[in-house]
Amino acid sequence: MSRPNASFRPDPGFSAGPSSFTVCGDVAEPFTLTVAELREGWRQHRAEVTFDCATDGPQHHRFEGALLYDVIRAAEPGFDPRRRKDRARFLLAVSGGDGHHTVLSWAEIDRDFAGSPILLATRLDGRGLDTAGSQLVVPSDRCGARYVSAITRVWAGSYGSLTG
Repeated sequence: MSRPNASFRPDPGFSAGPSSFTVCGDVAEPFTLTVAELREGWRQHRAEVTFDCATDGPQHHRFEGALLYDVIRAAEPGFDPRRRKDRARFLLAVSGGDGHHTVLSWAEIDRDFAGSPILLATRLDGRGLDTAGSQLVVPSDRCGARYVSAITRVWAGSYGSLTG
């Protein structure tokens, strides 16, 4: 799906819970998605991953979900897409209901740069994440620290908005 349906726009009084998250920041079209809407509205990709977990040791999982790149593009980030370097100043901050947060650069997910297939997972080992919430999956990471569970918010914005 290139763009979410207008019904995905967040209600101003809505608080994203474990089964939904908000895409916001320096974007033209912020919206909120449930895991089911993410699964039904975007092409699903699969990632077989192995990563080291500080508390549980090596983890082996199969995730399915939408590419973070596709979902953020649907929100229309506030950069000039014709200017490649303009995109390089954008950051993505992902917050989870598990209390974890991580920051990625736009260049990590943009196909003109690193093009990493980072997922917003809708399934883990064949089981739907509808109740638990979507999970950020960074297949190239050896450490699981950027695997954010129960995503509540994905913020996209420029480095300039952070520095004034």
